[in-house]
Amino acid sequence: MNFVTNFVSCLTLQLPLVMSDRQDNQQGFWSRVFHLYYDGFRSMTVGKTLWLIIGIKLFIFFVIIKMIFFPNFLNTKCDTEQEKTEYVRHQLTDR
Repeated sequence: MNFVTNFVSCLTLQLPLVMSDRQDNQQGFWSRVFHLYYDGFRSMTVGKTLWLIIGIKLFIFFVIIKMIFFPNFLNTKCDTEQEKTEYVRHQLTDR
């Protein structure tokens, strides 16, 4: 009966649907946000697999693809920091 009452009051925008004992007004905003996501991820089944796939894709995009398509160009042209700064200055100003 308590769930039905909470659900109906949520539909009328009076109370939030999910309230745990930890989410009272004494806790800060970031603590409530953390517990919202923590409780949500803890009860997931399919979502954990999807988040794992998302994590693997992000790793591939930002680490593997970066190493393949965006090599460190300055290290191939210059050896020291002074040479690198001169090369960049030359490329930016002398065109």
